[in-house]
Amino acid sequence: MAQCRPPAASLPLLQPHQSRCPRRRQGVTSSIDDTDLAYDVIVVGGGPGGLIAALTACHLGSSVLLIEQNYDLGGRGVISGGGAYLGGGTSMQHAEGVEDSPEKVFQDWIQAETPLGRYSDREIVWAYANNAAATFEFMTEVGNVKWRPLGQPDRLDTIKRRAFSYEWPDPAGQVVPGQCGSGITRPLEQAARELGVHFLLKHRMTAIQRNSNVHPTGRVSGLTAAEVDDYFVPTGRELSVAARQGIVLATGGHSGDVNFRRMFDPRLTEEYQYTGQNWAPKTADGEYAAMAIGASIWGLAGQTNESDGQLSKGLMATRSNYHGLLWSTNSPHFFRERATGLKPSDYQNLILVRENGVRFYDETVGVRDYDYFAAAMSWSGDPDKLNGGGPIWAIFDTDAVEREGWNVTPPYVDPDGYFFSADTIEELARRIRMDYQWRQMPPEALRSTVERYNRSVDEGIDTDHNRPTPRFKIQRPPFYAAWHTPVVHDSYAGLRINGAAQVIATDERPIPGLYATGDCAGGFTQHGLGRALTFGHVSGRYVVSIPRLTARNSTTAKEGE
Repeated sequence: MAQCRPPAASLPLLQPHQSRCPRRRQGVTSSIDDTDLAYDVIVVGGGPGGLIAALTACHLGSSVLLIEQNYDLGGRGVISGGGAYLGGGTSMQHAEGVEDSPEKVFQDWIQAETPLGRYSDREIVWAYANNAAATFEFMTEVGNVKWRPLGQPDRLDTIKRRAFSYEWPDPAGQVVPGQCGSGITRPLEQAARELGVHFLLKHRMTAIQRNSNVHPTGRVSGLTAAEVDDYFVPTGRELSVAARQGIVLATGGHSGDVNFRRMFDPRLTEEYQYTGQNWAPKTADGEYAAMAIGASIWGLAGQTNESDGQLSKGLMATRSNYHGLLWSTNSPHFFRERATGLKPSDYQNLILVRENGVRFYDETVGVRDYDYFAAAMSWSGDPDKLNGGGPIWAIFDTDAVEREGWNVTPPYVDPDGYFFSADTIEELARRIRMDYQWRQMPPEALRSTVERYNRSVDEGIDTDHNRPTPRFKIQRPPFYAAWHTPVVHDSYAGLRINGAAQVIATDERPIPGLYATGDCAGGFTQHGLGRALTFGHVSGRYVVSIPRLTARNSTTAKEGE
């Protein structure tokens, strides 16, 4: 195994558990005065795609710097369930008697019968299919990732391919206890540290530097990054880092950038939160920086296919409200979250109303019902707010709290704009005040809605929205209103890449030295970690091999003159 060469000007190797804040993992950053930093490869983003790209490039002998805006590594991957679609003939598949091939993977993931396969770029799917198994083996052998038995086929897979990691055993590295994604990101991080990858935390990329905007000489040459604090606010200090071989973008997608996501869906205005937003901001940094030097956006239809993890119904009473993330008060990250949130076990215990105090749909549908989302984001009648449906509020009473076993005090709920209580329904409506509730909820409208719903319980039928057999009245004070607005999840549109993960410009040629993986890359509508890991591994190989091949060819040509 090759060791990383020391960079021309080095940053200190960050220690995994060096801490300046109680129960928070901190990293040592470089002196901001360093202006001559240079590495072979710069990776932007410390999630699964970025970590494996850095590890791969370092494994091939290049000096590598990974830049991450959080105070810790892992991105959204460390708070995920740890599932990755990695098939095509892996050692685990062989051990479990599963016969597979890249061709079978490809055929499964381009099925035209479903939106998930219909809109993907088949060049990207082909490259994924032919590299997924190698990615799995690299993660196992070099990254030391430990796997549970294969999961049952889901989404477009017709055979067992989805591998799940075990949870990282050290609680300090789990972030969200019970989420097994830590079993992928922490081993990759540890392997990268041991091999010599350098990490610069609490820095956000602001621009990509390029020798020229004219092909073919316009190789990327480096980037600038701004230091940020624990809440991602710039401190005013910046640095520049040169990249001799190239840059890999693994910045996590665009779900948190309102302007960018509205290019695909104008309804997704500012009131819609996004998964893990306080842990791993998805602010389209990679997309914007690459577009500024000529990159193309790709896979736009995939972002609106309404078939998978683009939206979620969410948790209640907390601003970071993805339904799959129940933040523990013991998490080192809880200082940003402020509340765990409430998770309904039975939607018969509440009603959902829009900002105008009116019900809009059957509350009991699943967490990813796109007709529900359409109703939630439909116009509420305000001519000053034509796009976006406004906040969704769960309305319930004390009986519901007791049936669910909820604790409705902090830190289980966030009283700073995301949870309200009152002794009357009218007073509850008047108390709902926060930035996204742009106008007063009409007290009489909410009272009328609750009274009408209570009559439907008496009658045993919901004539408004066909909710199955309404069961419980909302009648015992105190009454509660909890934030329950849909949450944005995956990004499927992003930078155009080819099978080598090279970023493609609007003139359809690769931008030399620039690569992308994960949610910031478009063209493949696959949920989960598989595509990020696969193209992270691919980009880590090509960002090293293409410059070396170019240099050899140049030397050979000169020798032949």
